[in-house]
Amino acid sequence: MRETAQNPAKESERTFVVRVVDSVTHVDRSTWDELAGAGPAATGETTRSVSANPFVSHAFLSALEDSSCVGERAGWLPQHLILEDEAGQAIAAAPAYLKSHSQGEYVFDHGWADAFQRAGGRYYPKLQMSVPFTPASGPRLLVGQAPGADVRRQALAESAKTYAERTGVSSVHATFLIEKDLSVLKDSDWLHRTDQQFHFLNRGYDNYEAFLDTLASRKRKTLRRERREALENDIEIVWLTGSDLTEAAWDAFYAFYLDTGSRKWGRPYLNRRFFSLIGERMADQTLLVMARRNGRFIAGALNFIGGDTVYGRNWGCIEDHPFLHFEVCYHQAIDYAIAHKLAVVEAGAQGQHKLARGYEPVTTHSAHWIGHPGLRRAVEDYLESEREEVARVSEILGEHTPYKKGDGGASQS
Repeated sequence: MRETAQNPAKESERTFVVRVVDSVTHVDRSTWDELAGAGPAATGETTRSVSANPFVSHAFLSALEDSSCVGERAGWLPQHLILEDEAGQAIAAAPAYLKSHSQGEYVFDHGWADAFQRAGGRYYPKLQMSVPFTPASGPRLLVGQAPGADVRRQALAESAKTYAERTGVSSVHATFLIEKDLSVLKDSDWLHRTDQQFHFLNRGYDNYEAFLDTLASRKRKTLRRERREALENDIEIVWLTGSDLTEAAWDAFYAFYLDTGSRKWGRPYLNRRFFSLIGERMADQTLLVMARRNGRFIAGALNFIGGDTVYGRNWGCIEDHPFLHFEVCYHQAIDYAIAHKLAVVEAGAQGQHKLARGYEPVTTHSAHWIGHPGLRRAVEDYLESEREEVARVSEILGEHTPYKKGDGGASQS
């Protein structure tokens, strides 16, 4: 366990101390999950206790650590910030990692690093407040439901800057933020960055056909044909969750994942043990959408289930079939969300091809604290122009959704 010097902050008459730990396992699971917003969530006709955002749960973060997907050798050294009261009780937390590179973040700062290093600066290491390999928005300043939440968020924001100043890291980056965290960080003089994703917004549809009825006629026909052709050649789709997530199913999916990784990045971020741990620790929040032909799985997509959201994460296949990627990743996620009365499908980073399939442009947010005055000024100027461009593109794309006029297509922020 690593500790910093005390960094006190005030909440009424209380004094806080910030500690840095090198593993989420140094915090009691129930305590961490309470801070992360775990609670009951209705799904279909049942009610269960889940993390509203599965990626900041103790189970997910510990699976990354215990499988060695993160750690010093991976360039993601856990340095979680823990805010404790005078009794030593954790009352706020922030998942954070000391980074020696900019891989696996999905908010790209390689250009900043290159420019700073060409000018004689040292960009790495940096501190990343995020969930590794996961471009999904969620809380980063975990404060639970207790009174004084914003004060605790503020204490975490200031503590991250203090960590940077005392350790000499160049910068701190909090990515894929929710509005409450973004507001606090901006008030603490962090720089604001925006980007774009595509999400499906479930407007209370009773079934997939009800969703299709909101689309323009030509778009509706196109999607029906696409889904029909995806399942030709005797392909069937199955949903695996809970006890259906067997090691054999994970073996099949991992082969798909490795194939996609070798095509795109050369070395996938996640190892086989990680998927087994996910199956052990959060099976009820995990959904594999698998395509099967002639008795064997040929493609699959990994999803996680939050309080009101389906989060699409990884996809792969060992056979190529027309439109199968769209069916397994996007159409089936919509089917699942509608069937289980979930409000949103977040289908991951980038991908304007999602627009034609009912996903709408949504603005994502991050915040950045940069210690060097010159680098900060340059980045601040760049981000102002970038925010304008993101807003302009979102507005244009919002006018080209497949929905009938008035039935959707407004970009979200």
